[in-house]
Amino acid sequence: MDGRRVYDVVVVGAGPCGSAAARACADRGLATLVVEEHATIGHPVQCAGLLSCAAFAACGVSGRSVIQQVRGARVVTEFGSELVFDARAPKAVVADRGELDREMAEAAARSGAAIRLKTAVVGRHDGELVTRGVDGTGRIRSQLVIAADGPRSSIARMLGLQRAPVYLSGIQADIVRPMDGRYVELYPDCSPEFFGWAIPAGHHRARVGLCGTQDVKERFMHLLTTVGGGGCLHLVTGTIPLGVMPQTYGSRTLFVGDAAGFAKPTSGGGIYTGVRSAKLAAEVAAQCCDEGDFSDHALSRYEKHWKEDFGHELALGFRLFRLRQRLGPARTDQLVRTLNDPDLIAEIVRHGDMDRPGALVHRLARNPVLVKHFFSFCGNELKNVIIK
Repeated sequence: MDGRRVYDVVVVGAGPCGSAAARACADRGLATLVVEEHATIGHPVQCAGLLSCAAFAACGVSGRSVIQQVRGARVVTEFGSELVFDARAPKAVVADRGELDREMAEAAARSGAAIRLKTAVVGRHDGELVTRGVDGTGRIRSQLVIAADGPRSSIARMLGLQRAPVYLSGIQADIVRPMDGRYVELYPDCSPEFFGWAIPAGHHRARVGLCGTQDVKERFMHLLTTVGGGGCLHLVTGTIPLGVMPQTYGSRTLFVGDAAGFAKPTSGGGIYTGVRSAKLAAEVAAQCCDEGDFSDHALSRYEKHWKEDFGHELALGFRLFRLRQRLGPARTDQLVRTLNDPDLIAEIVRHGDMDRPGALVHRLARNPVLVKHFFSFCGNELKNVIIK
């Protein structure tokens, strides 16, 4: 039983959120252990690797994982309409997620966190985590658990907690295809519930994928035909949870990142909110350890903090995601053509934020051009989305 040692915090999962939480806990002097079920940190890769510059900065790493800098986007509808945004300066990076994950785990270890690979949490008993790994079955004692174990969180299942309301399935492939490295390409009609993408991933290489709730494989094959290119170099599948779980704490446990449902409903990205939630969880963990109070009341401070930080953005994003389901290809094309106005493009470039789109959404909702052309077919619904 781990030599009868009692850790202050055990972090389950060594992805970016888990490593960020472990580093922040260790920096606060907490005895911290990370358990990761896979044999290698950073694999399997289940992410597009596109991070805003703010999200990448929050990871606290060097630039060695950066493959490409991106400064804009090109949106293409099935009717052939195109819309290009160009910020003229880097707004995002394309990262090698395996390298990024490893560097974040190394930083956590340098701060003093212990990391145990090939160790899966299979149960909880008398306040201890039951594990199964290379050394067989064991138990780990801790004051607190930070669950960073992804969209299908085993910790949440063990506690019987309600999960995110929506799960998207995704497929992505790295293919041989030249791209303009300045822009990400977005294809809103290839997957009506969400969208498809092509991301520049280095010399003559593109990262092409999509997410949806049905017919994902068939849609993906159609997307590959649409974007062209060939020679699949790497293929991955994954899951994105949308909508936050009703309660992100309880039973001496805090949920962060995808385990809590913190993926952004507007883009599917989860590193920005995940790393921020991890740092907030570490702050509350340190307070609980200092006070010796691990009650749900004490843990509830964590939920208060993340709601104040990015909760409004997630709620607005989820309402926009629901509204997105009501737009067919024709309305999407009309929206793209309406937005293809120099003044609107300038406003989007000036105020757009991948991580916090709420301010831009509210500005656009007051724009008379959009009111005239877009509110004409979803006026009250959109007003309700924004006002709530």
